[in-house]
Amino acid sequence: MTRISRHALALLAAFGLAAAAPAQAASTTQELVEKARLTVEKMLADPEMGMLVRTLKEAKGVLIIPSLLKAGFLFGAEGGSGVLLSRDANGEWSYPAFVTLGAASFGLQAGVQDSQVIFTIMTERGLDAVVRTEVKLGVDASVTVGSIGTGLEGSMTTGFGADIAAFSLSRGLFGGGAIEGGVIRERADWNREYYGAEATARAIIFYHQFSNPDADGLRAALAAIQ
Repeated sequence: MTRISRHALALLAAFGLAAAAPAQAASTTQELVEKARLTVEKMLADPEMGMLVRTLKEAKGVLIIPSLLKAGFLFGAEGGSGVLLSRDANGEWSYPAFVTLGAASFGLQAGVQDSQVIFTIMTERGLDAVVRTEVKLGVDASVTVGSIGTGLEGSMTTGFGADIAAFSLSRGLFGGGAIEGGVIRERADWNREYYGAEATARAIIFYHQFSNPDADGLRAALAAIQ
């Protein structure tokens, strides 16, 4: 095994563990929900996030990751946990389902970065893909990620035909890499913990079969965008 291969595996293992466990940054499901609410409020109040506000008004769903960690030297890896919500025909947001995102990349890149990320899901196809047990961004659902201003990634319009647009606020420096290629996985154990039942992401997102009033603050933050 080459040195680069060993380095790549080590990074993937580190970020795989970060995405798979209830990390110190969010030790409970409710803490993650609260961090997601704060992320929504912060990003929607940012004057550079006008396009995020506009896409949210048309979005079928939203995936919020309060802390997406990225690190690497030539080979990079990133990972984080988040919440997924959908919006029904009446404009009402569902309760959250828990997911994780992990990605790896190879190229000219170096540094460490911690980002708050909101994915606006613009199509039914994109929402259906994200709700699966595992989905690869850019393969199962198309993603638009482009630089607009300092520390911002996002889509200009849904006219590009993308299923999902990604917006982020970043701390730290990182050159290179992209969210496209990331793998989203459902956290079935966290969904069970939060709803006290065998709650699947599909049942939460599409059928609205589960609720928890502790998430009403997050839903209200999203509902404020009309």
